Amino acid sequence: MKKLQKGFTLIELMIVVAIIGVLAAIAVPKFADLIRKSGEGASRGNLGSLRSALTVYYGDMEGQYPTRLSALTIGGKYLSVIGPSKTPSYHSDTIAEYDALPSAATDTGEWLYDNSVGDANLGSLEINCSHTDTKGLVWTSY
Repeated sequence: MKKLQKGFTLIELMIVVAIIGVLAAIAVPKFADLIRKSGEGASRGNLGSLRSALTVYYGDMEGQYPTRLSALTIGGKYLSVIGPSKTPSYHSDTIAEYDALPSAATDTGEWLYDNSVGDANLGSLEINCSHTDTKGLVWTSY
């Protein structure tokens, strides 16, 4: 009697490995791009939260902005924590704040908060990064 052998041939296994390799070569860059886009979205969301908290603070204090962003977290009335500024591939995630005029931006990836009394942009908040995101927009333009 002949014994039937079951299994895959070497050629079939090599074809499967080649197909998996091609799929991986296509998928890995897409995943990296998705991770970068999620970081950008988180940064925009944190920027929106900070700007909203600044607006509420401004209303509560009858036209006064805080001298530092950290004042928004005191007592947790406006924010419980300051979210990080995420500028993937350019700077590390940071919750640091750079208090200065927007014209003095130093491209550090920190929150750029204008607390200069008498300045027309008092209370403005930007991301201190001159690089572009995945859509080609400069980070400070948000």
